[in-house]
Amino acid sequence: MEIHGIVAVVTGGGSGLGEATARSLVAKGAKVAVLDLGSSKGAIVAQDLGPNALFVEADVTNDEQVAAAIRRTVEAFGALHVAVNCAGIATAGRTIDKDGQPLDMTPFRRTIEVNLIGTFNVIRLAAAQMVKNLPNADGERGVVINTASVAAFEGQIGQAAYAASKGGVVGMTLPIARDLARDGIRCCTIAPGIFETPMLMGLPESARKALGASVPFPQRLGRPAEYAALVCHIIENPMLNGETIRLDGAIRMAPR
Repeated sequence: MEIHGIVAVVTGGGSGLGEATARSLVAKGAKVAVLDLGSSKGAIVAQDLGPNALFVEADVTNDEQVAAAIRRTVEAFGALHVAVNCAGIATAGRTIDKDGQPLDMTPFRRTIEVNLIGTFNVIRLAAAQMVKNLPNADGERGVVINTASVAAFEGQIGQAAYAASKGGVVGMTLPIARDLARDGIRCCTIAPGIFETPMLMGLPESARKALGASVPFPQRLGRPAEYAALVCHIIENPMLNGETIRLDGAIRMAPR
């Protein structure tokens, strides 16, 4: 699918990987709806991107808000061809703490709700809109790209909730691709390693350098623009479907 002229919605588009993706897509000629919470910088990002972007406020776990955001996107730009799921949260906590107390289920449930259920919520609503598109020469009507994590494969100590949520995203990628194949909609997932996201950029520089040094090559943190570049390639390459792609510099996470 050619990027120039398409319409995309990017969740979590107000910062980090989502913001970089929105910027790359607009630079390549797409129209982009930056979907994020009202407390995010989504409105600032959309304004900075100009007339080919708009901010749509929504919580990915809320059915009505996401449906309304997709309707507003279509009303503004006429269609929806791509959905990129970057919205997510990270929580930490051991199954049993040092005092022998079990992990509180509230953050566990919230992590699953946002990262896994929220991702599927956007997929199902976006796909229902994409099926209305006329197919292109390759029979494509849409592309869905999700964000997992290397934690889906090598979750570290304290990452049970996060790893479970991202492992769920990996696990549903192929069946969703199979579900949507008859409609000409592809589905892929990116599993980033250690990237320069707002959470990591809040660490001291020495800590960031130490994390970067743990990456075999290149020995640094990943850049959001590199994630965005892979998003663009997935959109443009019609044979990429049903796959989870690690974007991690060959890192394999240790227990801690």
